[in-house]
Amino acid sequence: MADDIGVRRRIETGELNALNALNPYLQGLYEPVARETTALELPVIGKIPSDLHGAFLRNGPNPAVAPAGMHHWFDGDGMVHAVYFENGRAEYRNRWIRTADYVAERAGQDIGAGGVMLPSARARPDNRRGELVYKDTANTDLVFHNGSLMALWYIAGKPVRIDARTLETLGGESFGGALPRHVSAHGKVDPRTGEFCFFDYSLYEPWMTFGVVSADNRLTNFQKVELPGPRLPHDMGLTGNYIILHDLPVVFTDSGLRNSRWQIRIADQPARFGIVPRNGRGDQVRWFETDSCYIYHVINAWEDGDEVVMTACMMTPNGYPPNPGYGPYAAMVNVLALHAVPVEWRMNLRTGAVTKRQLDDRIGEFPVVNLDMTGVKTRWSYHVSMAPEELQRFDGLYKYDLGTGQAQTWRFSPGVGGSEPAFAPRIGATSEDDGYVIVFTTDPEGKSEVQVLAARDFEAGPIARIPLPVRVPAGFHGTWAPGDLMAAER
Repeated sequence: MADDIGVRRRIETGELNALNALNPYLQGLYEPVARETTALELPVIGKIPSDLHGAFLRNGPNPAVAPAGMHHWFDGDGMVHAVYFENGRAEYRNRWIRTADYVAERAGQDIGAGGVMLPSARARPDNRRGELVYKDTANTDLVFHNGSLMALWYIAGKPVRIDARTLETLGGESFGGALPRHVSAHGKVDPRTGEFCFFDYSLYEPWMTFGVVSADNRLTNFQKVELPGPRLPHDMGLTGNYIILHDLPVVFTDSGLRNSRWQIRIADQPARFGIVPRNGRGDQVRWFETDSCYIYHVINAWEDGDEVVMTACMMTPNGYPPNPGYGPYAAMVNVLALHAVPVEWRMNLRTGAVTKRQLDDRIGEFPVVNLDMTGVKTRWSYHVSMAPEELQRFDGLYKYDLGTGQAQTWRFSPGVGGSEPAFAPRIGATSEDDGYVIVFTTDPEGKSEVQVLAARDFEAGPIARIPLPVRVPAGFHGTWAPGDLMAAER
């Protein structure tokens, strides 16, 4: 679109060097936008329901300056895109997340750390924040807690507080100075207690941690869990009483550990799920072994009698060989071609048994549920459908029945890429799926819109489409922030 410089021109002007001209995750659907935008009067195709009140927000990478060296898609500065709904109207905003590293770089300082395709800066000049060996971007996840957002980073950085209404960065979050280390992406908020439960991990040391923050932002528990070696978990589960930690067989290579490089391998070992009382000690974790696998994203978890149940998207081989046409980015492209199916695990706390049930064979990821049902048994979840191609493009949405494994489908138009959706409960909702599914989409010409679907009439498609004045690049995770809770804190 007119506001963005095309990749060819960026190469001609020298803004994008020849090395990164081979990087598909800096082009097309993934090309970063150049500026922050506020649009208060948005057109609507159809009708925005009057009982939709709150904000749909999504995080993702958006380099503020064109990369000079090797660049992984995960390295970009975090940017939040948001649409706020009230009284049948909508507003759009996007803002960079002003992490400490973002602010320092924009001020011309050398932070002493780069991205994951470069050697990690294990001795970076400012390492007071712990083992922060890559640039901290807060670009991965968003969690609504205590009336505002926290932007989180998958390698585990410092949470960044953001105003959910204006997207103004409020500052780094240390829970009153009590946070000993970091917080990874994909912590969970218990809607019944308001507690934020999280985990953290060490890149090079054989342990991970978990913690609990109260509804009024006090760190009430923080525990270290010993492991057989360094691990790279990405998510966790949460039930009414337990946190579920992941010890999975994707680890650094010996060379990666020696040379401080992000080089990973699949180890010959089972997957383990560690169940621990959320207010328990690190030595109280009870491990359950199951078939070797990797999990990026949990759907939900709950307790059922003696069993702890966890549903998640389990990775399977994607079938794509590395494409030499992407040069040094071939391995990155191959790993990013997510190929996962929904699976249910049941761990019996009385017998120690683990059972596993694949719910469906359709390829999907980035699952979300009604956040009011986090930690309790859910029937419905909403996933993106993965396009059958090398690059990570979401070509539609699934609404899953987690009991039967059956799914309803909504496909975007050909060539369109979507985002992780969010479920927004209708004001006065009376059941789990009484509400709306909201998603960003971008077409091959760079035109973006927001689609609002009625969850109970999912396959009928959008009841409202909201064209946006700027392009929304592909990105990562989002959330729904209820309007009444946002208003209460402003």
